[in-house]
Amino acid sequence: MTDRPLRITVVGGGRCDTQIASDAERVGAAIARGGGVVVSGGLGGVMEAASRGAIEAGGTTIGVLPGEHAEDANDFVTIPIVTGVGQARNIVNVLTGEAVVALKGAGGTLSEIAVAVKSNIPVIALNSWSEVDGVLVVDSPEKAAETALELARTSRAAGRRPSAWSRP
Repeated sequence: MTDRPLRITVVGGGRCDTQIASDAERVGAAIARGGGVVVSGGLGGVMEAASRGAIEAGGTTIGVLPGEHAEDANDFVTIPIVTGVGQARNIVNVLTGEAVVALKGAGGTLSEIAVAVKSNIPVIALNSWSEVDGVLVVDSPEKAAETALELARTSRAAGRRPSAWSRP
């Protein structure tokens, strides 16, 4: 079904400074304005800021939560996905998206970037782990969202992305 909205996962720190939060909010808003759905880990920091931007721009958000309670989601998550699997939810978070925008974060962010690269999901870095092979670096939140939407659209048009997880 190709008429589903594009799903763009936004990853980054669970805590962040005001500049990164502003960038994440602008990414979320630009994804929503471009017709995409913001997917995130559903908690605070970058996840909350991107979700807030999407909601304020009239969009939809999905929060893939590590715990067992939908109430743990930030106030800007439209659709909470309760996993109860802790940090293993990072895999679900990434694989739900058709492209990933990575903002500044620590080990959890790096693990999500690695899952995306291994799964042939485009990764766009904005002040994030730019030294990882296969990551495309951009210099503005709007360019991050625009690039993610375009790469997701291109991947979808070409058919299902090849999955590193299903290879022998």
